Amino acid sequence: MKRMLIGSLLASLLFTFPAMAAADAAEGDVIITLGENLTEQQKQQILNEMNAPDNAQIITVSNAEEHKYLDGLIPKAQIGTRAISSSMITIGAKGSGLDVETHNITWVTEEMYTNALITAGVKDAKIYVTAPFAVSGTAALTGLMKAYEVSSDQVIPEDVKKVATEEMVKTAKLGESIGTDKAVALLAKIKEEIANNPPQTDADLRALIEKIAKDLGITLTEDEINSLISLFNKMKNANIDWNQVNDQLSKAKDKLSTFLQSEEGKTFIQNIIDILKEIWNAIKSAFTSSEPQNNQ
Repeated sequence: MKRMLIGSLLASLLFTFPAMAAADAAEGDVIITLGENLTEQQKQQILNEMNAPDNAQIITVSNAEEHKYLDGLIPKAQIGTRAISSSMITIGAKGSGLDVETHNITWVTEEMYTNALITAGVKDAKIYVTAPFAVSGTAALTGLMKAYEVSSDQVIPEDVKKVATEEMVKTAKLGESIGTDKAVALLAKIKEEIANNPPQTDADLRALIEKIAKDLGITLTEDEINSLISLFNKMKNANIDWNQVNDQLSKAKDKLSTFLQSEEGKTFIQNIIDILKEIWNAIKSAFTSSEPQNNQ
């Protein structure tokens, strides 16, 4: 897993390519996004790393486009002044779900990208995010969303792009206090519950967040709870296809529940098992001690 600062790619795709370019997109089609400020040598290095096919569409991402979605979410210094991060999207078979891999991305994890891309409506694709040196990865999401628009000939609404970017950033920040795997699992589970049974009031939403956090063994501060309420209210008001979100979350469940496979998660589960064993042994002991003694 990976985590931490400077990313670059996301945005440029937003305005540079006509959506009609991908009307014929099919399984196996590839679109590559390259940061505008990469040197020619770095571009070639990244294309070689990706094993990019000769017929791949290539789109350039600018730093200005990155700022469009990240300003106000993270410090401008963290966004930086150069577009560096790059990505490759390969269209997958219908129903295949999302598969995300990263290299040199230090703050945003693969699961965070998966979760945010699901919110944005991206589906059925293999995604690779990289940079020529270690970067945070915050900027990559904008480019990924635009690349998906180009590849699928589907426009992602602006409000959905913004809330997906905010989700990625808030998950990364939350991961700094509770752990990245727990943060991803928490956000995924809340979205799943909202898709199946949307809360009607802020009080309902708060209760849902607190319950899921408790179920996952997560302690949230009041500020963190309020931040999540704000985020999910924006999601509720955005033009999100919740049926698709639920479907893609189901396909990605194995990837989004890495906390349960991690050492920390296994320890958490083992502790529960040990407690249940102690309770069972205590019950057995109580019954044994209450049995009548045979005095023969």
